[in-house]
Amino acid sequence: MSMIDDQTVVKVLRQYNPWWSDAGAIRAVCPPERRLVFDEAMHILQHESLRRFVLLSGMRRVGKTTLLYQMIEALLDAGVPVQNILYVTFDNPMLKVVSMGEVLETYAELFSTMGEKYVFFDEVQYAQDWERWLKVLYDSRNDLRLVATGSASPLLEKGSEESGAGRWSVLKVGSLSFYEYCKLLNLPEPDLTEMPSISELVQLPKARAVYLMENFSPLVNAFNRYLLVGGFPELALAEDDAYAQRRLREDVVDRVIKRDVMTLFNIRSPLMMEKLLVYLCLHSTQLFNVTTASKEIGQISPVTLESYLSALEMANLIYIAKPIGVGSKAVLKGKPKIFVADAAIRNAVLMIDDVLSDETELGATIETTVYKHMVSYFEGSMAEIGYYRKSRDNQKEVDVVVGLPRGTKILCEVKYRNQSHLPESDAIVELCRDETARVAQAFLITKRLEDVGPTQHETNVPILRIPALPFLYLLGKQEAEGSAGRL
Repeated sequence: MSMIDDQTVVKVLRQYNPWWSDAGAIRAVCPPERRLVFDEAMHILQHESLRRFVLLSGMRRVGKTTLLYQMIEALLDAGVPVQNILYVTFDNPMLKVVSMGEVLETYAELFSTMGEKYVFFDEVQYAQDWERWLKVLYDSRNDLRLVATGSASPLLEKGSEESGAGRWSVLKVGSLSFYEYCKLLNLPEPDLTEMPSISELVQLPKARAVYLMENFSPLVNAFNRYLLVGGFPELALAEDDAYAQRRLREDVVDRVIKRDVMTLFNIRSPLMMEKLLVYLCLHSTQLFNVTTASKEIGQISPVTLESYLSALEMANLIYIAKPIGVGSKAVLKGKPKIFVADAAIRNAVLMIDDVLSDETELGATIETTVYKHMVSYFEGSMAEIGYYRKSRDNQKEVDVVVGLPRGTKILCEVKYRNQSHLPESDAIVELCRDETARVAQAFLITKRLEDVGPTQHETNVPILRIPALPFLYLLGKQEAEGSAGRL
């Protein structure tokens, strides 16, 4: 028997579903700009012949709840009766002790509705036996269409593999790409009528490429701010950047560590977890050695540290990039690189307010941002995202490597500085000369908008210099237009 009586559940449900009494109430919580994942989620939810539940997975504050509200708004606009839509968040302390079955039973007693019901479960990982309940609901309730969100991706994906095969689809929701950030803030779009795809830029004459890059100059200030506050929608819209960083530190970092991670992953020491996160932010984009980290952090064994690291990854706070072999050169084995999921998290944790004036910090921020965009761009494909580093000699490195399904590779080297000189001995040059490397495309990510065009190296595959701002903007735009996974 539940600790919470039916009347209390009814009261909570009415608070979370104001459209039951006022259909227009949804407008107050629905910004007009929609994330890229919105259309895909709606397509799956409303598919006539292939019925699937939708699970939206991503870290806190990336806009998952707003996505649910926007989907509800779209359903109401399409004429779905208000009583046929239910929203519940299991982040609510009272609903954490109530089963999905009890919630739906109470909802059924409130309304004797006909037709399809649309159910939205927020932070579903906190619901009791959520995988079992979703399986039961899918198998026994053909009248239900369901969307759920969760902040712990692998928990959702594991549930999907074990119970959800053929029943629900997991869609990743990352922080905003730079393109989405510009759309959210209604910034003027650059004139791209004559702009080729990213891969075709290498074919343009230098003067033409520089001319096209100038279209992005009005976005320079916006790009610099994006590097500071990151891709969190609510914070992007804030007018006080210092306050936005503090909110990011409190809402995303503290809340994830002290609530999600502690509760879901059986972490015993929040202080040690916070130390680990600070350590990872200090060493972001660098090779990570478990033994070294455990000694430098202190009072934590390598085994425990690895479990904590896994929890941070599952909570969507970090990416763990593994080495990828390219061609015949021996590659470093075993040691991952750690990327914070959004560079703004690193800025907030370390309280860095001079990112733009510190070349080293700025380089780490850009590398993190490029990695995040590449992960998002190739999400759902069979591509593998990691890095390259030789195991011997001078251990030359390529910052980001995309391993495509047919064995070809895309290389990205970040040199975000005023002078982006690329030595003949650099790893990306060496690999682009190696016929066994099977390099399909190679990019040198630069700083200045005029720093664009093929490098002067004699290589089998040309290396395209391209400024970070247009590279990331065009990457996000191509993803929005449905060409993700094909540069």
